[in-house]
Amino acid sequence: MGRATGHRAEVLRSIDQLPPGSWERLAPAGDPMWSRGVFRALERSRVGPSGYAYLTVRRGAETVAVLPLCLFRDLRLDRIVGPRERRLLAPLRRHAPRLLRVPMLFCGHLLGQGHVLAAEPLDGPAGELLVSAVLDFARRERLGTVVLKDFAGPDLAPLRAPLTAAGFFLVPSLPDTELALPADSFEQYLAALPAKPRRNARAKIRRFAARPGLRIEVLADFAHLLPAVLALYGQVMDRADQTLDVLDHAFLAAVAEDPLSRLVACFEGERLVGFLLCLFTPGAGTGSGSGFGSEDGTGAGHGSGAGYGDGDGFGPGNGIGFGEAAGAGAGAGAGDGDGAGVVAAAAAGATGARIGLDYRLAHDAALYHNLHYAAVRLAMAEGCRHIRFAQTAYLPKVELGCALVEQWHAMTHVRPLPRALLRRLLPPALTAARDRALGPHGPHGGARPAPQHPRAEARTEERPPHAAR
Repeated sequence: MGRATGHRAEVLRSIDQLPPGSWERLAPAGDPMWSRGVFRALERSRVGPSGYAYLTVRRGAETVAVLPLCLFRDLRLDRIVGPRERRLLAPLRRHAPRLLRVPMLFCGHLLGQGHVLAAEPLDGPAGELLVSAVLDFARRERLGTVVLKDFAGPDLAPLRAPLTAAGFFLVPSLPDTELALPADSFEQYLAALPAKPRRNARAKIRRFAARPGLRIEVLADFAHLLPAVLALYGQVMDRADQTLDVLDHAFLAAVAEDPLSRLVACFEGERLVGFLLCLFTPGAGTGSGSGFGSEDGTGAGHGSGAGYGDGDGFGPGNGIGFGEAAGAGAGAGAGDGDGAGVVAAAAAGATGARIGLDYRLAHDAALYHNLHYAAVRLAMAEGCRHIRFAQTAYLPKVELGCALVEQWHAMTHVRPLPRALLRRLLPPALTAARDRALGPHGPHGGARPAPQHPRAEARTEERPPHAAR
């Protein structure tokens, strides 16, 4: 497709067409959303795009960069804007619905933070080749609007010059949420929270414990639960402001086959009433040892309902348990509980990818928070040093202790006139939608996301989520 200082660009139509080992070598090590298994699951499913591709930059026989591409040939604009914008578009949706359907190319990750996978930042000629190859591909596929989706500033910094030269402009996207985990105990996590969130957390844990019919289990084998999982996920999506991606049975079935996936599942009797789907990086301890250890050194067997007993409301008798398939001790290679594997897994990460809730009891039982607390416990036990919870429900996630990771879209259109219109209309509209989503944690109140503008140098009240993630 093009050459620059010995580089060439090539588009592949499946992740399995990449040379063996190249994806694993280039993908971010601490982000399980970038596992090969997740992208295979996307290819097997129908969660939104009409197709996928992978733009590779090669130097000789070596793959030096990969940029995943999601092809939307008929994207509904009213599915990706906020409720205010959707009301404004309602007359158009009634009288001229075709005008709301646009062909669009998303670059990066449909379900997570965007990256150009590369062992080191691309130099100027290689970056120019990547950007021109993206635009050439969009023109060939007749996808007018091109978006580098949800990139943190340092990831966009090496591409800033070629993106600007090609007519791309920046708009802020919704920040990601990331919780740094202590190495010691869940009690240490709680103690580190500010006073009011700490009191709220203990109160929510007590509310859940006061309902003896509820229990939380962590399951590695959950394929038999997928119909119930989809029903609960549907309850969340029915309340979503945006639905760019909607997970389907094929995607969840593929993820359920991955040995690094876990379902944090809440049951009322035998009925599933809530879940949080969690993914782990290969460096975590999941699946490598003999049992899911509790903080007092005891293991929890299948269906035992044994708690941690650390005085925070998760003691025995309240139904907080972990199934026998829940994985290993905290180490990446040691399952004997001596902690030797924790250092090896120190860079390991986890993601709470998607949630489902039965809204008939979600509020009274504080299901949302308690599912997240169980995910925090699980990630800590697996030796993870951070867990991400994606781009929704900022108020409860900040209360959980999450930091907001600022992200950006780089956008353009392959034709000059639509590009000029997008440049004029989209930045203020998306900025306003972002500020509404952040609420008191936006730029005009409370905490703000840590600034990571693309010009920077590369460097190292309870409410269920009403958004697409």
